Amino acid sequence: MTLEGLDELDRYILYALQRDARETSSKDIAEHMDVSPSTVRKRITRLEEQGVISGYRADVDFGKAGYQLQLQIVCTAPIPEREELGSLALAVPGVVSVREIAAGEANLLVSVVAADNDDLTRIAGELSELGLAISDEQLIRGERFTPYEGFGDGTGGPE
Repeated sequence: MTLEGLDELDRYILYALQRDARETSSKDIAEHMDVSPSTVRKRITRLEEQGVISGYRADVDFGKAGYQLQLQIVCTAPIPEREELGSLALAVPGVVSVREIAAGEANLLVSVVAADNDDLTRIAGELSELGLAISDEQLIRGERFTPYEGFGDGTGGPE
């Protein structure tokens, strides 16, 4: 499914779930879009089955949970191995996400949560053992999210 295959209801479902998947019900979406809750549930199922919605997760404030070291580690992987090495990096304890960058030398961004400096050293060592070259480490102070405004609020355009 591509963006062209999404109608106004699909886009609003994506917008609403990005805004707050936990507190947004099919009924809420249905009322806003003037459709039935069963229609919304069927659309969500279809979006999940087609991989448009790939999962739901909690946004954790690691600092409040007692993990003050949150870093983005900038790595370089050989292009033919980038996808595989990114998947292997996700298996390293402490790695919470990996982003593949399409071009350039720094082509993997690895987000890490560490208990202390020794834990961070272990994680960096394991990433290096996989064959990733670490070029930079950036201490993360905070992170915020917002729904993609291109999906809009269900009124025909961005909110």
